[in-house]
Amino acid sequence: MIATESYEQFAENLQKEIEQDTGIRFGIVEKHQFAAIPVTDDSGRTTALGVDQSKAIWAYLKESGYVDAKGKVQDELRKALADETLRLPEPFQQQLPQVRDILRKLAGKLDVKDANQRVTIKTRQAVLHSPEFQALWDRIKHKTTYRVKFDNDRLIADSVKTIQNCPPITKTRVHIRKADLAIGRGGVDTTETAAGAPITLDESDIELPDILTDLQDKTQLTRRSLVRILTESERLGDFARNPQQFIELAAESINRMKRMALVDGIKYQRLGDEYFYAQELFENEELTGYLKNTLAVTKSVHEHVVYDLGGERTFAEKLEQNTAVKVYAKLPGWFKVPTPLGTYNPDWAVLVEHDGAERLFFVVETKPSLFAEDLRGKEDAKIECGKAHFRHLSTAESQVEYVVARNFDDFTKHW
Repeated sequence: MIATESYEQFAENLQKEIEQDTGIRFGIVEKHQFAAIPVTDDSGRTTALGVDQSKAIWAYLKESGYVDAKGKVQDELRKALADETLRLPEPFQQQLPQVRDILRKLAGKLDVKDANQRVTIKTRQAVLHSPEFQALWDRIKHKTTYRVKFDNDRLIADSVKTIQNCPPITKTRVHIRKADLAIGRGGVDTTETAAGAPITLDESDIELPDILTDLQDKTQLTRRSLVRILTESERLGDFARNPQQFIELAAESINRMKRMALVDGIKYQRLGDEYFYAQELFENEELTGYLKNTLAVTKSVHEHVVYDLGGERTFAEKLEQNTAVKVYAKLPGWFKVPTPLGTYNPDWAVLVEHDGAERLFFVVETKPSLFAEDLRGKEDAKIECGKAHFRHLSTAESQVEYVVARNFDDFTKHW
């Protein structure tokens, strides 16, 4: 959200509207907030902390000035969480990490940015029109289209195998807790009176949902394909045991295999010579950012780099400091590579020159982790499409290398 004036008041009113519409209470610590925290006794038995103990923690927070009488988070609590100085009474020391995590979630504010801090980023004309950047841009500017060779039988076989290798599914269990409610002007007060042991439902007691319709909505596969996958997986017994958990597991397994099938079979083809991202777009398309998320630079096409993560700022600083880097650009949002999963916007375009002779041209994607399992499935698939796109654009006469790097040192290994 961007407030044009009186943004503090705008943020406050917006928050009130959301609370009224959704029932969500921002920045409020309820007395029962910590009741579900697990506690292990001396015998090794694990139970919930309980409402009474939760109230005791809440009372301590109030006495310490961390929340007011209505449970509203105070700045003292935010400072204590930021400085790691929050403490609890001795009986609750073991629960401090869980209490701290809960309070961090509650203490946050809506991220409403001050319009007065918003600036328009200017282009650096000397870099934009330099022969070095022209050579870099000529290698990456061309638009492409793609075709996907989709092997449905392979998708079904891979989905079957993935579901078969998924962990066991537990039976559906119900937790029953009883509490007294007291409704007054101050709100609703609860006192837990009883908590029973988990009840495991018998499979015959569970009403089974329409699994094919549900999976069709989640995967967009045909009913015939879904029937084959479910039947050949030989795990429909798990569906009867715990329908919701099985549907979620099956949908995620199928969608993961579908993403891989799309990427594995993708082929890019360059469009005609008239289809490309014109260099003039850097001047014609406005780039804006907020002062706290911009870095003044000299080698970039823009006078400032707009970054989202701290790692991007560090990467830009290293680009500026390294003498082998001649020019670079943080690729704007309008620079898009088409993929079956939506458009993909790479991070950087970089020209490296060794000893005034050999020139290397790169498109760089910076990620905190290089392990595919640490990346979101859809994002990782888009990166694979980016590799295929730039691999097609790279020719013997006009080479460009696509690199996925965790940091600047990773990037330099490709020089």
